[in-house]
Amino acid sequence: MSADRRRWIGLVSISLAVALIIVDSTIVNVAIPSIVDDLGITSTQVQWVQESYTLVFAALLLVFGTLADRWGRRRMLLIGVGVFTVASVLAALSPTGDLLIASRVLQGVGGAMVLPTTLSLINATFRGRERGIAFAVWGSTIGGMVAVGPLLGGWLTTAFSWRWAFGINIPLGLIIAIGILLTTRESTDSREAGIDIGGAVLSILASAALVFGLIEGRTYGWWLAEAAHIPSVLGGTWPLSISPIPLVFVLAAAATAALIWRGRRRTRAGRTSMLPFDLLAIASFRNGNVAAMIVSLGEFGIILALPLWLQNVLGYSALQTGVVLLALALGSFAASGLSAAVIRSTRPVTIVRAGIAAEIVGVVSLGVIIAPHTAWWAIVPCLFVYGIGVGLATAQLTGVVLQDVPVDSSGQGSGTASTARQIGSALGIAILGTILFSSTGAVLSSSLAQTSAALPETVRSQIVDAVVTSAGGAIPGLVEKDAAVGGEARQAFSDGTRYAAFTAAGFLTLGLAATFRLSSPAPSAPSAPQTPVEQTAAHEAGSGDPRRRDLRQTARRGTV
Repeated sequence: MSADRRRWIGLVSISLAVALIIVDSTIVNVAIPSIVDDLGITSTQVQWVQESYTLVFAALLLVFGTLADRWGRRRMLLIGVGVFTVASVLAALSPTGDLLIASRVLQGVGGAMVLPTTLSLINATFRGRERGIAFAVWGSTIGGMVAVGPLLGGWLTTAFSWRWAFGINIPLGLIIAIGILLTTRESTDSREAGIDIGGAVLSILASAALVFGLIEGRTYGWWLAEAAHIPSVLGGTWPLSISPIPLVFVLAAAATAALIWRGRRRTRAGRTSMLPFDLLAIASFRNGNVAAMIVSLGEFGIILALPLWLQNVLGYSALQTGVVLLALALGSFAASGLSAAVIRSTRPVTIVRAGIAAEIVGVVSLGVIIAPHTAWWAIVPCLFVYGIGVGLATAQLTGVVLQDVPVDSSGQGSGTASTARQIGSALGIAILGTILFSSTGAVLSSSLAQTSAALPETVRSQIVDAVVTSAGGAIPGLVEKDAAVGGEARQAFSDGTRYAAFTAAGFLTLGLAATFRLSSPAPSAPSAPQTPVEQTAAHEAGSGDPRRRDLRQTARRGTV
């Protein structure tokens, strides 16, 4: 097998590795209602099943991206696939919600090893126009696996158990590991630099505190404490009248400020930093990460609400839910392949904008049609358009973000890009999940007070708590016991899902606006060979040499 052919086959194995992460997320989304029924987890735990994975994933991406540069990107990728597979086994065997969340934490560790190394391997292996094609293939492979995920998860959950939705990762992990070993060469960075452990701790603290506050605010109180729900560290109840949530937000802000201060200080001293301020000086990298984070706020949060609504309100099985969500995946797969063709004649940033615009149209359409009796044929076109947008935007946005990042810094650069998206995803799940459950509770409480005034207030409160705490899982039982009350619950959950969809559209609109600060080279412009100064700048940009900024700026001006 020729080296060039092996390189492209290796790209498929690399793409399948990150697709393993995507498949797991889509499978979990479809299986959530069954997990709620089997383990009896609450709506807050439902959010944490997603967030525990996403938070750890986001917090460790930069660390493992940098370590992969030093220790070997292929080696780190293989370790990550192994950790993720073992964690999947533990998740499949979890007897309680808390243990399932713990298993998801370990999955996050494995995923954080996988994602930045796939991007950095592509960034280090391909150049010029081939790099754009490689990212399109990467996106197309993910799109194909996304198409399989909901259907496979729905079938496994319906025919067997939600536990098999995690168990399927075992054979997938083995296939991916073998493919990488046979087709992918090791890639390392010649630099030797330490890891910013303090920065890693601060980033974990900042992101965890922020997401904790967003998720738990409706439980503990956003400002005044609900003492009955807050255990004190010293025993008894929370001793203050103010809720711990504002204090948690202050902690998140302080940790973020400390992380930025520490990063700037280390960068000035020529030391490695968790936040790569030298890379953030690159306009395309800085602005691209801002846009990616905002877009991710809207892209992934809505996926938490849809399976719950489809199964608990419309009464679909997990398999039927997977079939409906297949429209999103097919749109993503088709558009990712299309972007590989149009990249030759269209600027990547134009493709990104078109994709985000399609996402907005799809999500707004969903918000308009969501109701207790919405037909599947009305949902599918909206999801397909949304999927087209995801497919167009995802791969090309990644390419735009990394287009000016030196190869020697590809691990840190891809890790930062992935972190921005994952933090956006975590915030999206936290914010949209809170909007879903809070608005459902408020709407249901109001409607029951008007239509079921004969019911005692304590009974109405119990109904609202049951619907919200079970993430909608109590709705089918309410419909059987009292059609009128069950109908109000279905309407309230539909309203909550609709509000979440419109909020997601708002974030996507902000993300679209942010892309107008991005630029990319004309697609017809051939890649010019590097001058000696450009080559030196690319090497020095990834080193600890304080001259790297001046060299990079000199290379971009084309002066010697």
